[in-house]
Amino acid sequence: MRYEEALTYLDEHASYEKTGRVDSPSTEKIERLLSVLGDPHLDYRVVHVTGTNGKGSTTQIITRLLVAHGLKVGTFSSPHLEDVRERVQVDSEPVPHEDFASAIAAVADAEVMSGVRPSYFEIITAAAFRHFSDCAVDVAVIEVGMLGRWDATNVVRPDVSVITNIALDHTEFAGPTVEHIAREKAGIIKECAVAVVGETRASLVPIFAAEPHAGLVQRGEDFDVVDNHLALGGRQLHIRTQRAEYADLFLALHGAHQGQNASAALVAVEEFFGAALDPDVVAEAFAAVSMPGRFEVLGHQPLVIIDGAHNPAGADTCAQVFFEDFDPPGRRILVVGALGGRDVADMLGALRADEFDTVVCVTAPSPRARSADEVAAAAVALGCDNVEAFSSVERGCDRALVDAGSDDAVLVAGSLYVVGAARTHLRTVLP
Repeated sequence: MRYEEALTYLDEHASYEKTGRVDSPSTEKIERLLSVLGDPHLDYRVVHVTGTNGKGSTTQIITRLLVAHGLKVGTFSSPHLEDVRERVQVDSEPVPHEDFASAIAAVADAEVMSGVRPSYFEIITAAAFRHFSDCAVDVAVIEVGMLGRWDATNVVRPDVSVITNIALDHTEFAGPTVEHIAREKAGIIKECAVAVVGETRASLVPIFAAEPHAGLVQRGEDFDVVDNHLALGGRQLHIRTQRAEYADLFLALHGAHQGQNASAALVAVEEFFGAALDPDVVAEAFAAVSMPGRFEVLGHQPLVIIDGAHNPAGADTCAQVFFEDFDPPGRRILVVGALGGRDVADMLGALRADEFDTVVCVTAPSPRARSADEVAAAAVALGCDNVEAFSSVERGCDRALVDAGSDDAVLVAGSLYVVGAARTHLRTVLP
């Protein structure tokens, strides 16, 4: 199978990204596929990560820490911004085209032999597990696709299970309360795994503690961020754990919330090794972290930032970093789009859209996209004064740049699909 044929095969299978629907919750199909493939997900150790927000950043920080310790590390994440191979990486490098096609071909054969009809995400998950086995990774860092208990990734036997935080999201599948969300995410905790819990609300912690586990390490009691302040190009951190104190750490990511993600990642790697880490190795790993599409600065004069905030909790954090950490001196221009299943008014409110001088609404490149006109109507209802609508992300970005002077700032947010398209386009037009 050639790479183009692998992409065609994937596109022929249903995906949540396209339909917004998920089959009845079950891991049966992925288990049958993996059985035919020889259960490759059992060939290496695993750190499994979920949470409403921050799981992508936490996954990448864990990866960098493990790589800095000399391990060969597979990383599985979703969704991708520009290239599907971003989802399957070894030592922070995307899988080569030929290897990606080979892994997908193996899953296609397993589909025939197993008699199941897998989803797009199940295929990618199985292919990642197969590729990591073929590469003989020492450990795989696996990010949950959605929620946890019935996610296709939840067939692994983790050494460490990480819960970053809980907020209302995907309530069409689990809800309506945060307690319901927490129970679904708690499903990745296994009796063989130490659970690292970043969520601190008293009503939620017992939900995680009730799952069979090999140990529970909790933010606030067992680890915390002692100091977290703004630094040039990121954050300066002091993290306390049960095993050590890590001071004067520079993390190359923007936003105070990334300090919380970094502390959970550090503790997860401590638990993986069962020991404190070398502070110099931690410093090396933190400084090397990068997260495309997560408050990523693409340009200066004007300042151009993209952020994949796609729910109200993430949007609130995005707005806080933009207005308080960056505090651009000139005009503020928001380029925003949204998908179905999200409350557009809540999203715009959390982004503080009414505090922007101009709101450029776009249609995300997804079958589930809300139209730019629908987003614009919500912006007007919120009280935004200068609102425009464009049928594509590219046209919206071009309009924002035409309007922006050297002291102004452009923020692109609202959906990872918007951010992915914006990133591809902006890197071709920005100096």
